[in-house]
Amino acid sequence: MRNLKLLKSLRSSELQGPGSPQCFSVRSDTGSLLIASQFSVTEYDPHTGEVVRETSLTADGYLPEDGSGVVVGLQDLAELQSACLATAGGDVVLFNLNTSLLECVGSVDSGLTSMSWSPDEELVILTTGQETIIMMTKDFEPVTEVGIHQDDFGEGKFITVGWGKKETQFHGSEGKHAAQKKIQDVQPAVAWDDRRPRVTWRGDGQLFAVSAICPQTGARKVRVWNREGVLQATSEPINGLEQALCWKPSGSLIASSQRHPNKHSVVFMEKNGLLHGDFTLPFSKDQAKVKELVWNSDSTVLAVWLEDLTAGENGKVKSYIQLWTVGNYHWYLKQSLDFDGDPQKAPVCFCWDPERPLRLHVVTHSWTSIAYDWGWTMERSPGLDVTDDASVAVIDGEKVLVTTFRQSVVPPPMCSFELQLKSPINQVAFLCQTERTNQIAVFTSNGQISVFGKLSKEDLDKTADGFSILSHPLVLQKSFRLTAPQDDPLALRQLLWLQEELFFVVSSGVVPNTSTLLMLHPAQDASDTLAVRSQVEAEGVVISSVHCSQTGTVALQLEDGQIRKLLWDCPEMSVEDWRDSSGCSINFPVSCIQTALCCISGTEYLLGLTDRSHLYAGDTELASNVSSFAVCDDFLLITTHSHTCRCLQLSTLTLKGLQAALSSDGGQNDETLRRVERGSRIVTVVPQDTRVILQMPRGNLETIHHRALVLAQLRTWLDGLRFREAFECMRKLRINLNLIYDHNPKVFLENVETFITQLDSINHINLFLTELKEEDTTCTMYPRPESSPLQSRAASGQKKVDVVCDALRKAMEAMDANKFCLSILTSHVKKSIPELEIALQKVHELREKPPEAPGAVSAEEALKYLLFLVNVNDLYEHSLGTYDFDLVLMVAEKSQKDPKEYLPFLNMLKSLEPNYQRYTIDKHLKRYRKALVHLSKSGEEHFIEVLQLVKEQKLFSEALRLYTADSPQYKLVSSAYAEHLVEQQQAEQAGLLLWRCGEPARALQAFTSCSSWRNAICVAQQIPLPPDQLALLARDLAEKLTEQRRFSEAALLLDQYAKDCEEAILALITGAVWEEALRLIYVHNRQDITETNLKPALLEAVNSQTGFLEAQVATFNRHRSRLAVVREQKEKARLDMLDEEGPDCPDAELYSEASSVLTASKYSQSNSRISSRSSKNRRKAERKKLSLKEGSPMEDRALMHALSEIITTVDKMREEIHGLLKALVLFQFDKQAGKLQLAYEEALHTMEGAVPEVWPEGLLSSNAPFLFLIKGNGSKLHSQQHHGFFPAAAETCSITTRS
Repeated sequence: MRNLKLLKSLRSSELQGPGSPQCFSVRSDTGSLLIASQFSVTEYDPHTGEVVRETSLTADGYLPEDGSGVVVGLQDLAELQSACLATAGGDVVLFNLNTSLLECVGSVDSGLTSMSWSPDEELVILTTGQETIIMMTKDFEPVTEVGIHQDDFGEGKFITVGWGKKETQFHGSEGKHAAQKKIQDVQPAVAWDDRRPRVTWRGDGQLFAVSAICPQTGARKVRVWNREGVLQATSEPINGLEQALCWKPSGSLIASSQRHPNKHSVVFMEKNGLLHGDFTLPFSKDQAKVKELVWNSDSTVLAVWLEDLTAGENGKVKSYIQLWTVGNYHWYLKQSLDFDGDPQKAPVCFCWDPERPLRLHVVTHSWTSIAYDWGWTMERSPGLDVTDDASVAVIDGEKVLVTTFRQSVVPPPMCSFELQLKSPINQVAFLCQTERTNQIAVFTSNGQISVFGKLSKEDLDKTADGFSILSHPLVLQKSFRLTAPQDDPLALRQLLWLQEELFFVVSSGVVPNTSTLLMLHPAQDASDTLAVRSQVEAEGVVISSVHCSQTGTVALQLEDGQIRKLLWDCPEMSVEDWRDSSGCSINFPVSCIQTALCCISGTEYLLGLTDRSHLYAGDTELASNVSSFAVCDDFLLITTHSHTCRCLQLSTLTLKGLQAALSSDGGQNDETLRRVERGSRIVTVVPQDTRVILQMPRGNLETIHHRALVLAQLRTWLDGLRFREAFECMRKLRINLNLIYDHNPKVFLENVETFITQLDSINHINLFLTELKEEDTTCTMYPRPESSPLQSRAASGQKKVDVVCDALRKAMEAMDANKFCLSILTSHVKKSIPELEIALQKVHELREKPPEAPGAVSAEEALKYLLFLVNVNDLYEHSLGTYDFDLVLMVAEKSQKDPKEYLPFLNMLKSLEPNYQRYTIDKHLKRYRKALVHLSKSGEEHFIEVLQLVKEQKLFSEALRLYTADSPQYKLVSSAYAEHLVEQQQAEQAGLLLWRCGEPARALQAFTSCSSWRNAICVAQQIPLPPDQLALLARDLAEKLTEQRRFSEAALLLDQYAKDCEEAILALITGAVWEEALRLIYVHNRQDITETNLKPALLEAVNSQTGFLEAQVATFNRHRSRLAVVREQKEKARLDMLDEEGPDCPDAELYSEASSVLTASKYSQSNSRISSRSSKNRRKAERKKLSLKEGSPMEDRALMHALSEIITTVDKMREEIHGLLKALVLFQFDKQAGKLQLAYEEALHTMEGAVPEVWPEGLLSSNAPFLFLIKGNGSKLHSQQHHGFFPAAAETCSITTRS
């Protein structure tokens, strides 16, 4: 649906040579023109208007001096820096473009009729006057020479497999008489045919086709040859085939023209010579002749050069160059260059530029050269409100095909309606005024502007015939003639319709490389004539103009990318530079083929898309893979070559933010990004809607609803409380309905009645309720834009689904409970804990008291709906849980259950006592707590079942609450509970329970088993036990406590209850409780134990503690030395890394003090599997990491961890050593005490001095995980005082000094 729009035209009339041009070629490297006439060959630069070089062809006798010579071919050879031309006399001449010398490289006596070089310039085809083909290399060495006319079909001859005869085959609509129809003779070529052969190459240079007059029939026939000069195929006999011939560069079609009895058309042939499609030219049968057909280099445009066969009313013959494109198998006439009858202005030859696919070069008889630069454009209406129909206008010859996408999506080549004109159309423009953007101005090749608009409402009512018209056609309202000069075709370009009768156009300036800007409005003396209101000359060539209807800005782009702003809404039009907010001039780095104005964060920018797919905002590149873009209101939509469509809201982004958004890949729930079909381009975006129209490469259309547009529109509707529009859109586009609530919970809850009233549909309300989830869709599926304000959430502690269900149910019950009965049931069922019992009760009420209101829901309908929402078995069980057998039967009847399954069970239940009946139901439903309550009320005869149920389901606490403390049932349950606690290794709690219910013997046993000696002694004295048994009990308990190293408690039992003071003292000595042992010695007057046991134990303890401290210090020093070595190795490795990769190595920081260099592959492989292990194995693996093995990957951390463990162990010894020192001093073991004190003090000094070395100041924070043991035990690592490191231990060390 694109049109060809003229970007610029360069007209050069400075060249005046002898004779008239006969053929020309474009130099691909310089862009200059090589023009050959009957006297000379000239290189001319149209940009500067200078003749680069000129050489006579008559001086050396290549052409006769009388001007009768003909140049049949001219080709620029870039590799040879030469041009090759062929004359009709038979000479092949090389024109050196460096020395301007001519060299004849070959001559054919019979003369030459054409010359054609292969696309790769490796081969040249010459056709001679003897109807032969000569193939030569680029060095002009002959390859082959064959005759043009061959009797054989060629190597691609069709094979007949002999399936039946022509007379017996089906002939379709022609009927059986077609079998007897004789083949008509081919008519000879038309009289005006120049009868010269035409040669054309396929784009890859592997095949070429020759069209020549057949000697036998006099008609043209096309033959296809391969690169070796071997005939491949011959065309079928075609009546009326004309001389034009051109092979599509990127396809397998050969274009030619054919004159039919009733029409004139361009036809296409395949390489096998068979016809394959055509299109009709907009001329009658004998009105015009096709002189040439030329494809552009990318095969998108076919240029047709035609000339009238007869002179017009003024006696002059007109010429036309038409540009045709194809889309969806339809050929569109996009542009028509109509040359008036002046013979000097008529084209003599034309061609496409080899480098720029959309640049067309035309040379006239008067040596004037015109270069037309075209660009693809999409003519769409610029409106931003709902009155805009999202119209797209497509030019097709004398018709404008208009499609209004707001009403319907009509695939091309069809359309909503057509606008018929009297002349071919060159430009189309929409009116840039609010609410009138559907009006169209059409600029035709005869110099008229026709204005089309909609009919008034009164006129529409008159034309109404009972049918509803979705898209009302536009009607011609006014036509204007132009007074502006138009010497050449398309002298005016860049048409803008600014106001109702105000037009803006651009024409070429009087001075080269300038443009004339014209503002046109109706003349005062003639309302049907557009006169120039104001004009201004602008430096540079304007190639695009764009208008913004919101701001009224008109921006112009020059061919070098410069941007200008047109000040048009003032008496004198003027042009100024485009500047940013700081006053700096802004320009595109390169010229852009598509431009649009937009506002980004309140600043107006001109967006431009280059032919290399780069998107710019001023001089800032936004993206580099953009295939198309469109600006609609506040959104920028682009399609990319990676087959995605991005939609970004411009008001929420800065220029850098837009750049970053376009360069990102997008996350999982990125609403700005979606995939599209390969090669998709944006046609238009429907304003105030969610639809984006895309066109595929073949031409078919696709409508997408881009998620960003959809969500933006939904947020607008929800903010405006337009719930129905939002719901319908979300339902159609499968947007999660939770967004209705999540967008603004507070507003929704305040307007629940409005929501219900607007939806006014039970089904829609039910659909909304059934889709409710606890998930907040604005945080997961549809994240809010960063600039949007945060909305208040529901009250804390309440679940979202429950809040919405309760609010809707309350509103519906207040509005009409009968009408919304099904929705009320849905609100009960959908809650986080479904209220199925309440829902079933409501159904039961409907059955008992059917509503009398018309249209009310019956109980059967309600139950059937419930069965749709809930699993039938679940609903049956919940109905059973209501203990209402009528309700159970009603559900069972609707559930398709077999009566043999449920009737016997229900009959059995009805026969039971009520409490036991409910117990049976609850147990069946596995509601054991309720079953226990009902069973306990069934009588004492069922207590055995109670006890069994309690034990099976472990309902001991619930059972105890059901009986009084003095009841026998209570004691039996307590006894069973105690047995359960003993099994669970909770003997103390079991003992308390047994003691409480009056079973002291079993309680004593429980307390004894868990070493709860205080409770055991109390129970034993309550029984009471005899003294000897009490003493025996005390000895057993003391033995268990000694095993648990609870020596003080064991000594208390032995002393007070077993009456064995000696055993008590020995237990205290064993536990190093020196002071308490000394107290009992003097209480019981057993000083003999001091000499026999206490003093030897003190000396043994000194030796043990001293040896342990020495071992700890030795280990500490060994780890400390190894840590220094490891750190030295790591620092060396880090420096080596820096030397190899430089100071900017990104991995240098990895080799810090807390990292490891010597990482072996086996550790890497084992560590990579840790994530898949269990938590227990992960902890084991973490411990393995801290291995003290030399060379392990984390040896330094393991050493620091080991050192911190040693410090912690020594710190914990302070109380034990403190008590030992006091006892030693008491018994005058000063030497031993001094030795122990010195060992402990040395250990303290050693460790305190090593702290700054092991944990440097910068490493204290970075290695916090390895210091928790030190810090957690009261060690003051940051203190530098001597006794601040271990205060308790320091106090211990000063005892001997104080003593």
